[in-house]
Amino acid sequence: MATTGSSGGGPERQPGGAVGEPAARTGLSGESGGGPPATPARSTRQSAAGGDRPREGFGAIVAEALGLAPGASRRRRAVTLLVTAAIAFVAVFRDTLIDYVMIETNVARENESNEDYDADRAPFTVSVRPEDSEPPEWAMALDRKLTPDETRKLVARDKDRAGAFSYLKELGARPFVYTATMEYAPERYKQRMRASNGGGLADVFQMNIMSTRSSAVVIDGWKVTDTTCRNSTARTLVEVPPQGGAAYEGLQIHIPPLPGEPVVSDDAEGQGEPYFSSRYIEVGGGQPSAGLRVQAIAPPGKACTWGVKVRYTDSYQNTRWVQLKDSKGKALRIRTESPPRHIAQRWVFIVDPWRLCDRTSDDLGEEACVV
Repeated sequence: MATTGSSGGGPERQPGGAVGEPAARTGLSGESGGGPPATPARSTRQSAAGGDRPREGFGAIVAEALGLAPGASRRRRAVTLLVTAAIAFVAVFRDTLIDYVMIETNVARENESNEDYDADRAPFTVSVRPEDSEPPEWAMALDRKLTPDETRKLVARDKDRAGAFSYLKELGARPFVYTATMEYAPERYKQRMRASNGGGLADVFQMNIMSTRSSAVVIDGWKVTDTTCRNSTARTLVEVPPQGGAAYEGLQIHIPPLPGEPVVSDDAEGQGEPYFSSRYIEVGGGQPSAGLRVQAIAPPGKACTWGVKVRYTDSYQNTRWVQLKDSKGKALRIRTESPPRHIAQRWVFIVDPWRLCDRTSDDLGEEACVV
């Protein structure tokens, strides 16, 4: 009887030529002396092909980007990275580094430029105005006689000196103060005052000095210039005479000046001494404006106009004499007057009781006073 089987007892073949299970077991057991298992071999090949390659370090990637050979030493890689980082830092912060290196030079140049600009500005400006406030004792000069009606209105200001002062200003009268007694001044100055035969009344004005400079300016000298005098046109004088000696804070000067003037007129030590021998005026550099009260005395019966030169020194070692100018840029002109000794009308306010008296003549009687 015929049987179905493989001759020689060999293993059966599966359809498609596949080796049967026994061969597979033989391959796994390794008893046939074959090579390593098939599946691990395939995994190694895949890894070699790059499918599962381990990730490289950041330093290696940067080194490769910088063109370093893969086998370069760690030291060489570190040096290359540091040099590259330094170059990148300089490239990014170049302007900042240059500014930092040049800051001292730039500051010096800027300071020099500011100094040149500051030095080119006017050292100071000056304004002059008559004193507006009513002094304790005063006189008012008018270029015409008072009318009977104006006299009555003046007397009507019963015990009101301020009202009388304001009314006379409305009429166009010019105010004066009595000259300071200067009782503490040196005797040599008193003698010069007596010899000058100066008037007993003085003009008073306020001089304000300002500077926009960023550095200080010091004024330490004064000269009267371009003096021109003519006869006073005053015809009426109304007075509130002093009850004693008078002293004024500030400067006193005659026109033309006596030797050493302007002098200190303060009722204190140094009275009668040249003002700029021990004092100075400082403006600019954050200093406030300086104010001077000047008492100017003209010759009797004269009205004079004059200018002023001052000497200044600034922080740039410039020392100069400059002519003072007004707000329009013209040479400053100051007016100083002394009314004539003999005028058409001279009215005097007598205190206690308050009354206005006519002193046109030297003889004063009750009939000459308006009650």
